[in-house]
Amino acid sequence: MKDLLQFLATSLVDSPENVTIEEREEERTIYYTLHVDEKDMGKIIGKQGKNAQAIRTLMKAAGAKTDKRIIVDIV
Repeated sequence: MKDLLQFLATSLVDSPENVTIEEREEERTIYYTLHVDEKDMGKIIGKQGKNAQAIRTLMKAAGAKTDKRIIVDIV
């Protein structure tokens, strides 16, 4: 799932080399912290948060297959 998040994030930004993802797993939850360059933050979030919401929805759908709750934070 981390690969999916990496693919989605690097596809949206101008500086894909500055995209990093931290993963932390607890009992039934996986937390992802997505770090992007400041100038790319608007592209990841999108107009009215549409891109961020779409990324979170895709990650939640992928997590449903493994019975895990997925939380994505964008910083």
